[in-house]
Amino acid sequence: MINTSWEKSSKWYKKIVGDEGHYFHQAVILPKIKYLINFDEVNSVLDLACGQGIFERQIDPKKEYVGIDISKSLIEEALQKRLNKNHQYLVSDVSRDLPIKKYDFDLVTIILALQNIRNANGVAKNAFKHLKTGGKFLIVLNHPMFRIPRQSSWGVDNNNKIQYRRIDRYMSSLEIPIATNPGKFQKSEITWSFHHPLSEYCQILFENGFVIEKIEEWISDKKSTGSKAKMEDRSRAEIPMFMAVLAVKK
Repeated sequence: MINTSWEKSSKWYKKIVGDEGHYFHQAVILPKIKYLINFDEVNSVLDLACGQGIFERQIDPKKEYVGIDISKSLIEEALQKRLNKNHQYLVSDVSRDLPIKKYDFDLVTIILALQNIRNANGVAKNAFKHLKTGGKFLIVLNHPMFRIPRQSSWGVDNNNKIQYRRIDRYMSSLEIPIATNPGKFQKSEITWSFHHPLSEYCQILFENGFVIEKIEEWISDKKSTGSKAKMEDRSRAEIPMFMAVLAVKK
């Protein structure tokens, strides 16, 4: 059985993400979420695979919040940094039965984590179980078509001065090991990426009682310099980095 917990990689994760998230958390993901979700209508949030609580520190501290992650170290850090002592953090596998009795959350989120969980269906099942009718389930992913580890990459057509995204595999579901220290793969801690095509994510949501309200694709906001800046900026603007899926419990 593959161990998909990030407990052994928690120090590495905390280093690259920090207290407020990595660059793309701050520049793209968290601002986009605030435009996508009307938080005036949200009074309670269940944050699945919450890590060290980055999202908790972005919302109104007065709102009810429960964060759950399988990594004990990340949860311990989240508890130290939480904005409201009434906010709860629990250690649990978010793809299995959760140790909470609330079944009427307004919003369930899983941000940049579903792709690292083998049982995506179990996560969707929990989201449905703990949402109120009409409640919303927000999934943010590395883009499932253009950001497939080991199966997608950048290429350059020098004749036409175009940078393009090469996709080697997409429709097949894949289990992909990721070394936290790529230069020392044999000795590095390993995390896992579980790739699924968009159609499979849609099917999982449908089978668990959700209707998709919106899909958004988010690009990087970075800008290049130098002789290749024009083609790099163009490809960056055309090839999205992240995908957000907002679904509603029927």
